[in-house]
Amino acid sequence: MACTRNQILNLYRNLIRESKKWNTYNFRMYALRKIRQEFQQNKTLQDEKEIEQFFQKGQEALELIKRQVIIGNLYGTRPLIIETNTSSKSKCNNKLV
Repeated sequence: MACTRNQILNLYRNLIRESKKWNTYNFRMYALRKIRQEFQQNKTLQDEKEIEQFFQKGQEALELIKRQVIIGNLYGTRPLIIETNTSSKSKCNNKLV
């Protein structure tokens, strides 16, 4: 089965969409960077077999991300400082002055 351009773009969109659902900042940002990097590296592939292999690898990664997002959401953690809104940061800065 040959992968069409639309199938590959849908896979990319689904990978990005599912990765954004992660509550944990580090996992979310790593997944987004890794997905973009992999697609950027492989955008010039011409061999149909290689494209099919990478497409299958992407499908497996999508299923893995879906499972991990569900598991990660079961165990909530506090947001990192980098994730907190900026209004609370400005309040802290005003108190120090």
